[in-house]
Amino acid sequence: MEKLVQIFRALLEPVNLKFKRYLWNEIDWSNRLIAITGARGVGKTTLILQYIKERFGENLDAVLYVSMDELYFTKTSLTDFTLEFVKRNGKFLFLDEVHKYPDWSVEVKNIYDRHPGLSIVITGSSALNIFKGKADLSRRLILYKLNGLSFREFLELKYELKFPVLTLDELTKTTDKISQSINSKIKPIGLFEEYIKSGYYPFFRESEKTYYRRIVQVVNQILENDLPAIERIEYQSVQKLRTLLSVISESVPFKPNILKLSKQIGIDRDTLLKYLFLLGRADLLLLLQSDTSGTSKLNKPEKIYLNNPNLMIALSDRTANTGTIRETFFFNQLRVRHAINYSSRGDFLIDNKMTFEVGGTNKNQKQIAGLEDAYIAADNIEFAHNNVIPVWLFGFLY
Repeated sequence: MEKLVQIFRALLEPVNLKFKRYLWNEIDWSNRLIAITGARGVGKTTLILQYIKERFGENLDAVLYVSMDELYFTKTSLTDFTLEFVKRNGKFLFLDEVHKYPDWSVEVKNIYDRHPGLSIVITGSSALNIFKGKADLSRRLILYKLNGLSFREFLELKYELKFPVLTLDELTKTTDKISQSINSKIKPIGLFEEYIKSGYYPFFRESEKTYYRRIVQVVNQILENDLPAIERIEYQSVQKLRTLLSVISESVPFKPNILKLSKQIGIDRDTLLKYLFLLGRADLLLLLQSDTSGTSKLNKPEKIYLNNPNLMIALSDRTANTGTIRETFFFNQLRVRHAINYSSRGDFLIDNKMTFEVGGTNKNQKQIAGLEDAYIAADNIEFAHNNVIPVWLFGFLY
């Protein structure tokens, strides 16, 4: 255990508290069992280390952070480790990469029940179905999801430009005033283009030259390590997932022909749909469905997008289509706070009531004519007018 303590202290030392993610203020840290999921590279580890540093400062005797992929846990069970930690007056335990530990949910449940004085925070892959494990954690655990940087967060992290989070209601009802206020402080279009190319994953700060290579490495780690750990899938299935992702990345937005695609990948229909939803849960794909009930997971999506524009650029050998980039950005940012579905009239139906058509500077109203609560999210414009909203403004929703 001493070695784990040393690793924890070394990780904590350089942590900076200047910039904090949107989720920071939404987490109720007083809960005894908290889970934070999210894709690799979006900043889950940094978030919890920041919390430890701000909350506990130098008083770390009752606190410990460990990553569950440490070799230590190949010889020592999480249960025994926690018992030893509690004996040493441990009260706050942070378990990173929990999906790397077999049957984690059973042991976490037992630890929670046996040690009422212990608070536990766990993190795991966004593909992890927290409530599907062998133990029932639904009555014990509070779940949060951390997404990649919003455009608003990118501006703060890279340029120290701070703007408030907007609601969609504010954005649609007072959009003229909002766009004027932001434009008085920045020139948004150039900054937005920069974000679209390399602003979604916080690790852009480490090296912009190797940013896309790092994204590819993240994708490989998700396919080769995270998904097999979560779904117990074999090597052959990993290769099928890789092929599927490759096919989609070259033709997004992808309107799937399930029969044709299943033959192309070499799997049956049900397996194909399972893989699509698995890649969606892993934050590699965005699946746009017409079903608004959220229950029909065996129905094919109407359209498939890669998760974010940075991922599009990193995975495709082709120049990313401008229209697809706009739609992907809009989908990616709106889904954090809202239900988003396919619309037969516009591009997207939000919360089953608002219709949005996403387009360029000269996008006309034809597609959404006659609809109430219908808007155009237009690219390459600075100011809003009537129901036409600059698409970059939707990056201020979290």
